[in-house]
Amino acid sequence: MSFENWAAFAAASSILLVIPGPTILLVVSYALGQGWRTALPMAVGVALGDFTAMTLSMLGIGALLAASATVFTMLKVIGAGYLIYLGIKLFRAGGALKAEPRTDAVSAAKMMAHAWLVTALNPKSITFFVAFLPQFLDRHADFWSQMLIFETTFLTLAFANAFGYALIASRARAIVRNPKAIRIFNRTGGTLLVGAGIATVAMRSAN
Repeated sequence: MSFENWAAFAAASSILLVIPGPTILLVVSYALGQGWRTALPMAVGVALGDFTAMTLSMLGIGALLAASATVFTMLKVIGAGYLIYLGIKLFRAGGALKAEPRTDAVSAAKMMAHAWLVTALNPKSITFFVAFLPQFLDRHADFWSQMLIFETTFLTLAFANAFGYALIASRARAIVRNPKAIRIFNRTGGTLLVGAGIATVAMRSAN
């Protein structure tokens, strides 16, 4: 794997993680209601959930890659179309971040488990990884080393993102409830998703 390919994956992952989704809504809800103490257990739970979803996705992609180059290429094209669809949907989304404060007393272990469940058991997570990851995989390089690098990179970024959101929500609540800021996140993320999908289709056409 080239450094450029890893850097592109890290940059795309960083941007996509910032976009508020079900997991971030949960993190913000706990942080709004219970403060900064939620940051660490929620971030750990999110990272574990992403590890579960990403591992399942990568194993499935690995099986397809080993089975047929044609099938893997079809997956990349279908994945590109899915990214464009997600991008358009996200771009058109509103600017509201509907996260109500959770004031119920919950232990750190339960918060971590809740974050893991929401992240790992969300069918959209696995679907997204199946669409997103093939865009960066090199079929001619060792799959397992790529899996290790991609997972380590994404999970580190996911932990930092969830931790950061929890701290911001607990310290600067107006920011996470600012419709203008959320709208900027959505439109930026949507544009980048569409761009990633179009770039993949363009590369396939060029080949």
